[in-house]
Amino acid sequence: MASETEAAAVIDDGVRRRDFINIAAVSFAGVGAAAVVLPLVNQMNPSADVLALSTTEIDISAIQPGQAIKTSWRKQPVFVRNLVAKEIAEAKAVPLGDLRDPETIDQRTKPGKENWLITLGVCTHLGCVPLGAAEGENRGDFGGYFCPCHGSHYDTAARIRKGPAPKNLVVPPYEFTSDTVVTIG
Repeated sequence: MASETEAAAVIDDGVRRRDFINIAAVSFAGVGAAAVVLPLVNQMNPSADVLALSTTEIDISAIQPGQAIKTSWRKQPVFVRNLVAKEIAEAKAVPLGDLRDPETIDQRTKPGKENWLITLGVCTHLGCVPLGAAEGENRGDFGGYFCPCHGSHYDTAARIRKGPAPKNLVVPPYEFTSDTVVTIG
């Protein structure tokens, strides 16, 4: 009987060693795979210069009511407009049924900051830069922006009203970090 007990102990030890070797081999393979895959995935991350352009801070304290500025974010033009009460009222008076891409001005601005309209300055037709941000530029038939490439007209809320553009000017993600600073991105 002693020999059967010794044989069983040897078999138990053999199974334990075999399990340990299997676990060690699988673990080693997993660490090796991670060591190979991690650099491959990491090289697909955006570079430091791209990350630096991911947000832009804009000081809006110098923009008077009724004025607009043109700046850039991610190498695209951005229009920041300080709307006057008349422009806001005109935008609110437009029935949504008259709009090709129906959005209210409240959906395009932040609560409590309805006078600040921030949009990408890229026409949604073929990507031209509309006029209307600088003083004296043609603002189109609806007082907003006018794309000289193919004749799209946008209203004071940067919504498409006339012309070939299918959508409103895009509102980028932005937050007010203070009363005078906006962070886009």
